Amino acid sequence: MSILLRSVLLSIAVSLLTAILVFIAVYRVNPFPNWAYLWDRQLFGLPFVLVVPAASLVLGVFFGLLHGSAVRRQLKQVEEALREMENGRSFHLPLQAQGTEMDALWKRMKNVQRQVTDQARASQKLANEKAEDQEKIIQEIISRERHRLARELHDSVSQQLFAASMLMSAINEPRESEEVPENRQLKLVEQMIHQSQLEMRALLLHLRPAALKGKSLQEGIKELLAELVQKVPIEIHTKIEEMPLDKGVEDHLFRILQESVSNTLRHAKATSLEILLIEREGLIILRVADNGVGFALDEDKAGSYGLQNMQERALEIGGAMKVVSLPDKGTRLEVKVPVISVEDGKND
Repeated sequence: MSILLRSVLLSIAVSLLTAILVFIAVYRVNPFPNWAYLWDRQLFGLPFVLVVPAASLVLGVFFGLLHGSAVRRQLKQVEEALREMENGRSFHLPLQAQGTEMDALWKRMKNVQRQVTDQARASQKLANEKAEDQEKIIQEIISRERHRLARELHDSVSQQLFAASMLMSAINEPRESEEVPENRQLKLVEQMIHQSQLEMRALLLHLRPAALKGKSLQEGIKELLAELVQKVPIEIHTKIEEMPLDKGVEDHLFRILQESVSNTLRHAKATSLEILLIEREGLIILRVADNGVGFALDEDKAGSYGLQNMQERALEIGGAMKVVSLPDKGTRLEVKVPVISVEDGKND
C-alpha cells in the first residue's frame, strides 16, 4: 500500500471518528427524541445526518491527499539523494526541509556522504601511495640491474676491447705503408675496435649515469666532462654560469645532459662538443651541440626513446626542448626552463 493511500484512509478514519464525536457532543448538549430527528433536521438543504459525515469524508480525503503528497515528495527527495550517493555524486539539502523534522535526516545523510567521500579519498590516496612505492621498487631494481650490467661490461667486454686496441696498435705501428691491402684491413680493424670502445663508453655512461649526490648542477657537469675527456678523444667547449636552481630542476637538466652526451658518443661520430648553461631573460638555457653526422628529423627519430625521455623530463620541470639536426652538419639540442622565484611561488 502506498504512502498516499495510507494517508487518505487514515484521514478518512479520523474524519469519521470526528463526525461520530460531533454527533455525541450534539446529543449531550441538546438531546433529541429519536434518530429520525437528525434526518428531519436539514443543513444546506440536506439531512443533517448525511451532511456531517459527508463533510468529514471530503475533508479527510482532501487533507489525506495533501499530507500524503507532501510525505511522498519528501521521500522522493530522499530517494534521489540516496541514488546520488550510490553513484558517488554529491547532493544538496532542499530548502523546504530546513527547520522541519526532515532537517535532521538530511544532515545525517550529508554526514554519511562526507564519511563515504573521505573513505574514498583515503582509499585513492592509499592506492596512489602503493603504486608510487611499487614504482620506486621497480626503479630501484632497474637501477641495480643497470649498474650490475655496466659493471660486468666494464670488467669484461670493455677490458677486452682495450686489450684488442692495444694489440692492434702494436701490430700496426711498424706497418707504415697503407698501400698494402693487408695494412689497410688492419687499420680498418683498429678503427672498428676504437669505435667499439667509444660506443662501449657511451653505453656505460647511459647504463650507469652519475648522480649529483649533493653537488650543484654546475659541479656535476664539470665532473662529468672531466671524466669524459679522460676516456673519449673529443674536444669539449663549455660555458657554464653559476645560478641558484631547485634540486628537481638540477636533477632533470643533468639527466637530459647525460642522455644527450650518451647519444652523441654512440651515434654522432663527433670530434667537438659544445655545452652551454646560462640564464637569459628569465629562462635557464641548456644547449648541447656537436659537429657529428647528424640525422634527419623524421618521425622515427623524433619518436625515439631517448628523445622522448628527454622531452618528458623537460616538460616535468615546465620547460621545452628543441632539437635541430642536419645530415653531416651536426646536432643541437636546446632546453629552456622558466625561472620561478620564491616570490612567484608564494603569490600563486
